[in-house]
Amino acid sequence: MMATSLIFPAALAQAQAPRPEIRNEESTTTRAVNWTHLSTVTNDLPLPSGAAQQSAAQQSAAVSADIDNDGTQDFAIAMRNSEGASVVWYRRHATGWDTYLIEAAALDIEAGGAWYDIDGDGDQDLVLGGDFRSNQLWWWENPYPNFQANVPWQRYLIKASGHPIHHDQLFGDFDGDGAVELVFWNQASWDSANLDAQLLIAEIPANPKATQAWPTAAIYQGFGEGLAQADIDRDGTLDLVIGGYWLKHAGGTDYTAHVIDATQSAARVAVGDVNQDNFSDIVMVNGDSKGPLRWYECTGDPRVADCWVAHDLLNVEVDHGHSLALGDVNQDGNLDIFVAEMRLHGKNEDARMWSMYGDGTGNFITEEVAVGLGNHESQLVDLDGDGDLDILGKPYNWETPRLDLWLNEGPKEKERWERAAIDSERPWRAIFITTADINGDALADIVTGGWWYQNPGADSS
Repeated sequence: MMATSLIFPAALAQAQAPRPEIRNEESTTTRAVNWTHLSTVTNDLPLPSGAAQQSAAQQSAAVSADIDNDGTQDFAIAMRNSEGASVVWYRRHATGWDTYLIEAAALDIEAGGAWYDIDGDGDQDLVLGGDFRSNQLWWWENPYPNFQANVPWQRYLIKASGHPIHHDQLFGDFDGDGAVELVFWNQASWDSANLDAQLLIAEIPANPKATQAWPTAAIYQGFGEGLAQADIDRDGTLDLVIGGYWLKHAGGTDYTAHVIDATQSAARVAVGDVNQDNFSDIVMVNGDSKGPLRWYECTGDPRVADCWVAHDLLNVEVDHGHSLALGDVNQDGNLDIFVAEMRLHGKNEDARMWSMYGDGTGNFITEEVAVGLGNHESQLVDLDGDGDLDILGKPYNWETPRLDLWLNEGPKEKERWERAAIDSERPWRAIFITTADINGDALADIVTGGWWYQNPGADSS
């Protein structure tokens, strides 16, 4: 008799029907991943430079890019109400990160930020905007390859007039002219009823170092937040997505706003094809209060509000969900959702951060990555250069200065079942099967028909 034996799980106590052949193949079941948590609290990475005494600092922005052109993502952190540097960047090396200065002055920096090669010299330059105390928007020239840890970057003006508050910036070619524009919010005040809030667009000047400030035009009037890009109507030109709406270029500096969900004007937004139907879906969550996490799919003409169908996610309201991103976290080919709550002023002690693993049809398996930690403008980014998405975690004013990273170590191992042939030469089919300790060795043997098969134990091969 030729047989290969294996210890079986207890669940295989008996079988009352022939079993189909079980192939040893990877399941398509959605899986969570293993995370390794690093933190400034445990000295796994340094505090933002000059931040040792900034116990009351507000960490307002986190933006990632390959700053030093080495093929690995780096990131910058902006702070306000601080005594030290207001912008620093973290440079990846073989065993961790080093901090470098970008801005030494105590600027009043708002949330948001964007990277783009503004001066066309082959490296990524940084844009950040002023908060409620400033009507300015700035860009910093990347000094690559001449980085010095304590030497700030050269700062230039983009905007120095009009209203304050510049929450969110984005680069892209939104009018289809082949040139990249900068789009940014100018909220004017945090009163959602204010009539001065607007979304502005600016062409990058031919000589951006000599042009202060850049010419701008308003493309949307009304209070809002959130900024993303995608070709919503699939006409070959990138459209803009803001809280509750999407904007289509209508010629010149004119843009037409189309409703997705008008109740979500202050939402954080992320865009991607969640259900793999080749149309862009939109995820929204309120970043500055409590509200639902939803994804929206278009079932017809995206210009028609009724064609946008909302799908609620989670079974709770998200409390200040100011961190939202889409990406394939577990590398199964489907988009996943990352969302995390703030601990504003130390409140929301049970603040949660979720990684929601998509199956490509609009369904998700939800994992709580951490509970009790604050997140604000946290991101999905490959921090260690291993090809998968990690989490860059930044609180706003909870236990600052502080940063937390979660490195993605790959999908969690599943409990695997493997087919084993016990007796491939028996004369009849084994229809009725059970187990019993026939020989008294405390191991379950297999009984079927007129035969029994001795369990060889753990040393079977």
